[in-house]
Amino acid sequence: MVKQYDYLIVGAGLYGAAFAYRARQRGKSSLVVDRRPHPGGNLYCEEIEGIRVHKYGPHIFHTADREVWDFVRTLTEFNRFTYMPLANYEGRIFNLPFNMNTFYQLWKTATPAEAQAKIASQREAGAVGEPRNLEEQAISLVGKDIYELLIKGYTEKQWGRPAVELPAFIIRRLPVRFTYDNNYFNDPYQGIPVGGYNKLIGKLLEGIECRCNTDYFRHRSELEAMAGTVVFTGPIDEYFGYCFGPLEYRSLRFEQETLDMPNYQGIAAVNYTSAAVPYTRIIEHKHFEFGTQPKTVITREYPQQWSEGCEPYYPVNDQRNNSLYRKYADLAEATPGVVFGGRLAEYKYYDMDQVIRRVLDAEI
Repeated sequence: MVKQYDYLIVGAGLYGAAFAYRARQRGKSSLVVDRRPHPGGNLYCEEIEGIRVHKYGPHIFHTADREVWDFVRTLTEFNRFTYMPLANYEGRIFNLPFNMNTFYQLWKTATPAEAQAKIASQREAGAVGEPRNLEEQAISLVGKDIYELLIKGYTEKQWGRPAVELPAFIIRRLPVRFTYDNNYFNDPYQGIPVGGYNKLIGKLLEGIECRCNTDYFRHRSELEAMAGTVVFTGPIDEYFGYCFGPLEYRSLRFEQETLDMPNYQGIAAVNYTSAAVPYTRIIEHKHFEFGTQPKTVITREYPQQWSEGCEPYYPVNDQRNNSLYRKYADLAEATPGVVFGGRLAEYKYYDMDQVIRRVLDAEI
């Protein structure tokens, strides 16, 4: 039986849209479906007071992969935005990532040698042998001061449990720079699409049929009958009916506010590292595109445990969940005619450039 489409792509996020684009380049047809009312997945932006608001949390495209960078720039122009968030601990402001500015704000150390000596003394004081949990691991890397002021509260809010109950591997490495450099990412290429991420997704899906407000699971038989291959980008456990049990995710809740002022915090992102503050950060969206609008829009970001009806954002890649995912991955490998791709389908935290790389390397 001749199929109407080569691919049925479930999910109009970055992986699904990029896959559809590459398939079209190769002369193949795709039908893209998404249960949300818009394409773009978590990259979707909505315009408020002339400001493009990152509806599902901020996204900064950054990469060291020149091929990926060149690919996305064939689709749209990128601005020169550099991510330089601040940390607020009980009203004290610190630069991120941990660098010479941070160390001077903490200890008044002005040279790399002074900062290295301070961290070394704190690491030695907190040495416990092989770290058994995240708290011990963090102190062994950066010492007590940085841990207590800038890591502990933020991490416990992010994961929803005490740091001493979190596995050490979560924080095996911490970015520590002994230079006065506030650029959060080490990657040489960084920016945000001029005109927002909707423009990037629109270019990827140009000329491709995309049906929003369409639940794949409610119309599964009908949709699969239309295409030769399914490209699934949703949660892999959901695809298989949670037959081995559900995987764990962390989710987010957003509290958005429009303010009658031109500038609220002077920067795109401020992390709140104290456990006493219930949210992890405040985003001021206009600063992603150097906006000069008379009003501003901010979003407070609250981590929460994933439950049905919430969006799954971050896989909980501990030993139990990774073992469970392996069962689903084995089942996926034995399922013909289906490609599993993206964060949720592969149960991995991918940055955007890694998603694009996965698509560029895929056999289409």
